[in-house]
Amino acid sequence: MADRAGHQTGRLTSRPLLAWILLAWACAAGAASLTASVRSPAGAPVADAAIVLEPTGRPAPAARGHATIEQRDREFIPYLTIVRKGTSIDFPNHDPVKHHVYSFSPAKVFEIKLYAGKSVNPVIFDKTGEVVLGCNIHDWMAAHVLVVDTPWFAKTGADGIARIDGVPPGAYRLRVWHPRQKAAAADRDVSLGAAARRVDYTLELTPRLIVPKPPLDAGGY
Repeated sequence: MADRAGHQTGRLTSRPLLAWILLAWACAAGAASLTASVRSPAGAPVADAAIVLEPTGRPAPAARGHATIEQRDREFIPYLTIVRKGTSIDFPNHDPVKHHVYSFSPAKVFEIKLYAGKSVNPVIFDKTGEVVLGCNIHDWMAAHVLVVDTPWFAKTGADGIARIDGVPPGAYRLRVWHPRQKAAAADRDVSLGAAARRVDYTLELTPRLIVPKPPLDAGGY
């Protein structure tokens, strides 16, 4: 009887697990995808544009993440980082000189004082919005963090294309944003289903200011 009871119990407890696996498989099989193309008014591809899908009428699943923004050749890499609210970011310094990373943006005010190598603690980005990064030592260093409250986002590459896969079918608000956009693009309401969806955007940007860097042997700066 004990063996039989144990066998029956094992079968009963396996059913919720099996149901969860089948549900996850069904969701993955029916997942939607969206491809966005972003170009300038002249038709040139726009890199580093954020493509964000925010679910409407239902909350996005909670998540925490980790990201890294490096300092190499006295520049922040990458230029744009998109993270989910609550994500921690490390700022390793791979240069032979020290950096002093800071931001005065309302979404995240912080500073990491002069350091080399790995910063002591990661910075947690706990509010949505744009965060502009700078370095107190090297004025030309600049980068951007966009903090969003959804796990469905992507960034355009050099070809101006971004793709978001594995999105549950449903209604979403689609946002496109770039650190140097002259005017904000209007949000779009989109409905995603089994068929792949493609959208096209035109963004006009201000030129990126490139400041010549002094040679490293000029006083170690």
